[in-house]
Amino acid sequence: MFGFRPDGKKIKSLSGFDKFIPHLMSSRNDSENLFKYEMDCEKLDEFIASEREKGVSFTYMHFVIAAIIRVIALRPKINRFVMNGRIYKRNDICISFVVKKSLRDDAQETTVKLHFDGTENIYEIKDKINEAIEKNNTLSSENGTDRFTSIIRHIPNFLSKLFIGLIKLLDKHGMLPNKILELSPFHTSCFITNLKSIKTDYIYHHLYNFGNTGLFVAMGKESKKPVVDKDDNIVVKKIMTLGINTDERFCDGFYYANSFRLLRRICDNPSVLCEKLDKRVEDIK
Repeated sequence: MFGFRPDGKKIKSLSGFDKFIPHLMSSRNDSENLFKYEMDCEKLDEFIASEREKGVSFTYMHFVIAAIIRVIALRPKINRFVMNGRIYKRNDICISFVVKKSLRDDAQETTVKLHFDGTENIYEIKDKINEAIEKNNTLSSENGTDRFTSIIRHIPNFLSKLFIGLIKLLDKHGMLPNKILELSPFHTSCFITNLKSIKTDYIYHHLYNFGNTGLFVAMGKESKKPVVDKDDNIVVKKIMTLGINTDERFCDGFYYANSFRLLRRICDNPSVLCEKLDKRVEDIK
């Protein structure tokens, strides 16, 4: 309440224009910007192959999550969020993603949210992701989020509506208990969906008006595409497209553009993620 929240700190040193923007665009649907990032898979495939020779197995999902964590650690403005007309900096780096328990239409799925301090290397991130997937991908497994939503599922619809409305109201005023915030995958730095795993192309996924996610990344299935190389020759390359949806209220286009340029540099040199980051860059107060 009064600007205090358990998951972030209100930024006080904003310009008048930055303070005005969240009131001009009151919801995330008002403030969505869409980016398409085409990732050249050549360097990534070489990196994955070289690590496999050492006995280490990486997937594209491991790399994309590790790269996004590194970008957030070095570009802290994209780890902000807006709530009740105020701009906050998030306390830590959170990544949410969906785990489908089997590749069937009627298969259950669950969401996982992992916390990072931003200094981790790709090996540490891979181990944390694999542990979470292994823990949540069996039919009998059930995490805290599953149990919480199961309670809602068993109460009448009108009570569910009132209950969710109460949660939104408490969240708006910073009164939502930290335990519920932790169960919510929608209170996160970035939500990632791996459409490549179900052989589907990228999409531009909407930002949820529930929670405070300001960055959504959808990984599409890789495909062969004609590309103009540095010598102006047309060559065929394997490209994986990321559909990226952002909230522009807490971060301007120039800052986002430079952040995605950093993502491109990491994709061109994946081995930089093998080293830990000394420390993450701090946001302003």
